[in-house]
Amino acid sequence: MNSADASRIIEMAWEDRTPFEAIQHLYGLTEAEVIKFMRLNLKSTSFKLWRSRVTGRPTKHLALRSSKVGRSYCPTQFDILPDLKRVSQIVN
Repeated sequence: MNSADASRIIEMAWEDRTPFEAIQHLYGLTEAEVIKFMRLNLKSTSFKLWRSRVTGRPTKHLALRSSKVGRSYCPTQFDILPDLKRVSQIVN
């Protein structure tokens, strides 16, 4: 696994609205494997904070989440793409 994938898995695991099933679909890691991955890749205190945050959180499991919880995104997330392409051209 490359560092970009590892970083994305950590990001998705921290996100409240991203269920473990989405991580499994994209990266093939079960919830238990995500927990093990996080334990290996986070500092001990960060791992404990993450575990306390996600334990019992219904939005982290598709079967438990309310139908009122939908996909969420930042309204400006797509505005950054032209800037990233410009930076990429400058760097390369």
